[in-house]
Amino acid sequence: MNLVMVIEDEEAIATLLTYNLEKEGYKVKVVSNGLNAVSEVEKNKPSVIILDWMLPEISGVEICKLIRSKPEIKTIPVIMLTAKSQEEDKIKGLGAGADDYVTKPFSVPELMARVKTNMRRAPLFEETDKFLQFEDIYMDLVERKVKRGDVYIHLSPTEFRLLKMLVKEPGKVFSREVLLKSVWGENIFVESRTVDVHIRRLRSSLNKHGPDYIRTVRANGYSIDKNKEIESSTDDNID
Repeated sequence: MNLVMVIEDEEAIATLLTYNLEKEGYKVKVVSNGLNAVSEVEKNKPSVIILDWMLPEISGVEICKLIRSKPEIKTIPVIMLTAKSQEEDKIKGLGAGADDYVTKPFSVPELMARVKTNMRRAPLFEETDKFLQFEDIYMDLVERKVKRGDVYIHLSPTEFRLLKMLVKEPGKVFSREVLLKSVWGENIFVESRTVDVHIRRLRSSLNKHGPDYIRTVRANGYSIDKNKEIESSTDDNID
């Protein structure tokens, strides 16, 4: 899942951005202390950064310059968010290395569109995780193998990607729309019910060798959870 880092000290704005970004299917990391911003960027390597200009400890412009000075993170798209609307301020922000510039008060749909546009420019970072585990399910992300207990399980590439999303964030409920965007891609036309078919196949492969941990959340989506409750007799019918 693509990560958007929001570097913003105003709680109300950070909350607004988090809500709308998560609604669009992004993972969100909020950093309220500008002094920690660059180290958090280095640690999390987000796909896009939304950066407030007016931070109390250090300005967004200075943070942007620091990001651009570090080889491992310098290519991450930065959207500068600010109340400064003068032309010279825009030039200063872009001159510091910002990829985009949005002034407050801002239109949420417009900002989401800017994030999406800049997301396409985001660099593809090397997979940092080599292995994932949930209970007795082991995923080798390098060899792209899945093992349950002592048994290797054959999954299709799509089923592998679905399982990877679920196992990376146990307990989190992913809507079918989010799974479609993340697993199949933004520009691929696939009906949302296709997710149900692949989840059913994934369940069938996994459950031959252990209990069913994939949880169907009616009207919401799917998650993987040790303490799942069977919410319906037809697991893949989400009304």
